[in-house]
Amino acid sequence: MRKICMSIYTTDTFFNGQLSVKQSRHGYRFSIDAVLLAHLAVVRPGERVVDLGAGCGIVSLLLAYKYPDIRLYGIELQQELVIAAKDNVSANHMQDQITILQVDMKTLTTGFVGGPVDLVISNPPYRKSGSGRINPDSQKALARHEINITLEGVIMTALRLLKRAGRFVVIYPAERMADILTRMSSAGIEPKWLCMIHSSQKTHAKLMVIEGVKGGRPGMKIAPPLIIYREDGTYTPTVEKMFGRQVEAYPNKIYPGADYD
Repeated sequence: MRKICMSIYTTDTFFNGQLSVKQSRHGYRFSIDAVLLAHLAVVRPGERVVDLGAGCGIVSLLLAYKYPDIRLYGIELQQELVIAAKDNVSANHMQDQITILQVDMKTLTTGFVGGPVDLVISNPPYRKSGSGRINPDSQKALARHEINITLEGVIMTALRLLKRAGRFVVIYPAERMADILTRMSSAGIEPKWLCMIHSSQKTHAKLMVIEGVKGGRPGMKIAPPLIIYREDGTYTPTVEKMFGRQVEAYPNKIYPGADYD
């Protein structure tokens, strides 16, 4: 497998340099959405997890660091992102925990991941295919718009992969709440927990993280809201802990909804 030239990579570090993540300098880049998803997804010891739309592997890497005894499968379609994700797994010595697979979600079955899994997580495309400007960069376009797969397609993929009572955790725009809750429930993944995410205390929620249970009974708990920024523009203590360090040094290159704007 060829390697991407290092000159087109940048590197972000987490947990005081114990975890490093390389990503394309000019193509699709992860935003804080991925960090929020990894932080809010609760994984139990020994569970098997599928990361749909893994990108450079950021969510899988964060979860593997946080939960060293789980098994993860990162699913990504785009070859350059697959290469980057595999490089990141190797660089962080997580080959025994994380397997990166280049598979189209629409054809993904339990056979690719060794049987039904406990948890499926996803940071899917936020925009419908006919809405907004399509980015000329193919990596960004596929990550931001429902070009290759729709929201319903992501949900049905999760349904195929999950065990009975398995969980689906997804981050999505708050303005599309009705859409995703309806589609999850109709598919047989009952929304059970929701956390609204605000850029600041004075702004409307921009994002949300939802956990649904395959075959679950109706009834959803609403968590306290998560606030990203203090009034002075620095990250709140909750978000600082997600990075495992004081993160005032991080500029707003990592900001909420970067994949959506």
